[in-house]
Amino acid sequence: MPIPGLLYSVFAHLFQPLLQTTGTYRICVRIRGKEFRVADASFSLLTGNSIETRLVRAGGIIFREGEQANELFVIKSGYVRIQVGNKTMADLAPDTIFGEMALIDNEPRSATATALTDVELVPVSEKQFLFLVSQTPHFALKVMRTLAQRLRTMNKGVY
Repeated sequence: MPIPGLLYSVFAHLFQPLLQTTGTYRICVRIRGKEFRVADASFSLLTGNSIETRLVRAGGIIFREGEQANELFVIKSGYVRIQVGNKTMADLAPDTIFGEMALIDNEPRSATATALTDVELVPVSEKQFLFLVSQTPHFALKVMRTLAQRLRTMNKGVY
């Protein structure tokens, strides 16, 4: 997808509270059967109606641990399981991102992502990701908040 289409979606929502910490919470991550509230975790601004999506059927592998990465994903609909080996790390709900780590550090995928249900995904290429991070500071902050929240959850020993 060309960058202009993605930018339209981002900038059309810039002034909505999705890009700012609002103090409201959504349940968007379930780890080992427990639900965790993550503040301001919605990335729905990247899932507008005119955005190209990719459908993965329930049980389908989105990517495998150890593969090279060239995109992250936003879940438009459905649920995704993140696993390291045979250990489930998280079940992710719509409007959350995954796969961003490999784009940040240029390392292979650290986990396997599997569709728990039929999933509609918005792929964000490395080029689009770098452009969004450089041009939209709120987007970069949202990605960092997501990473920090996931790290805090893992540090609590819930894995």
